[in-house]
Amino acid sequence: MKRTVAEINQRIKDGDVVVMTAEEVVSYVQSEGVERAAKEVDVVTTGTFGAMCSSGAFLNFGHSEPPIRMQRVTLNDVPAYAGLAAVDAYIGATELRQDGREEYGGAHVIEELVAGRAVRLRASSSGTDCYPRKEIDTYVSLNTMNQAYLFNPRNSYQNYASGTNSSERTLYTYMGKLLPNYGNITYSSAGQLSPLLNDPTLRTIGIGTRLFLGGGTGYVAWEGTQFKTNVETRFGVPMGGARSLATIGDMRGMSPEFIRAVALTGYGVSLAIGIGVPIPILDEEVMRSCAISDEQLFSPLVDYSVQSRNRRPIKHFSYAELRSGKVELFGREVRTSSLSSYLKARQVAETLAERIEGGEFLLTEPVAPLPADRGVGTLEVRSKEEAV
Repeated sequence: MKRTVAEINQRIKDGDVVVMTAEEVVSYVQSEGVERAAKEVDVVTTGTFGAMCSSGAFLNFGHSEPPIRMQRVTLNDVPAYAGLAAVDAYIGATELRQDGREEYGGAHVIEELVAGRAVRLRASSSGTDCYPRKEIDTYVSLNTMNQAYLFNPRNSYQNYASGTNSSERTLYTYMGKLLPNYGNITYSSAGQLSPLLNDPTLRTIGIGTRLFLGGGTGYVAWEGTQFKTNVETRFGVPMGGARSLATIGDMRGMSPEFIRAVALTGYGVSLAIGIGVPIPILDEEVMRSCAISDEQLFSPLVDYSVQSRNRRPIKHFSYAELRSGKVELFGREVRTSSLSSYLKARQVAETLAERIEGGEFLLTEPVAPLPADRGVGTLEVRSKEEAV
């Protein structure tokens, strides 16, 4: 059985498309088999909702009168990068307010803009003949700006390590609060719903793939940062951090329901984003990948008290085990908790399915594939000659 994206799109337009979420298709394949499922299902929708630190927004404020070439920019006192053009800026999700408060940062500014609220823009400049203005203090919103779009260098990590802590003190990390003496385990993945776990070699996902981004429509812009393929696999799926996506999408049309700022004690802020990728069922092999369950997907457990980039996995746990709320580690029961929301991930997949079934969302074929062979370099202290 084989079908094309064009054929699927025609079924969407005709109102005949059959869509299932990645969660629904697991049990369907278990009862009906891969062959029948591949014949009957056209699209499988995926979803994830969790903190994605490598995110941010490009903003164009429009020109003032007299004009200014913005050199220093803050939005609600959060610094934005202005080394682009006169009135362009990029605000990163993890940037903190200038007063150093950990509980407010770029992610909050993005959430407020998406929610339709105004934020305070302050900008300054040394002034030039063509841009004589030196300061401006005003309020802006999505209604007043020319462009406002997310450009996220690393979203939807294919898999991620779960965290624990063997030390005698509590650790505060981007994986949340880790209690002493292996007191808890935290993880962050939608498992069987997660987009890149349903297409582990990215057969259907590439540059130009249309996706659900923050409640609106977005696209895969490039490979995500830290994209790598040389990782151990089980059931054909990476057992640790592997591929990722760089995504882009207009903030207009997004929703605070799927774009939320997150404050992590002792770490800073991040941006929780809802992302859903539709997987076209081109053949039985694609369906087989979509039917993999939480029992077959594994996260490496690492000790965050080890101050080294080479934290070796202590053990691997399936997402079914992690989602149960407790696992056995070194002969004792340890509590587990998720930093991502499975409920919201399910909502993303279901919302995307509804849009496809309603003819509101067509699929795209990638204009170029993402790398099939990619490793990740490291930052070390090197001489100029060694760096070349």
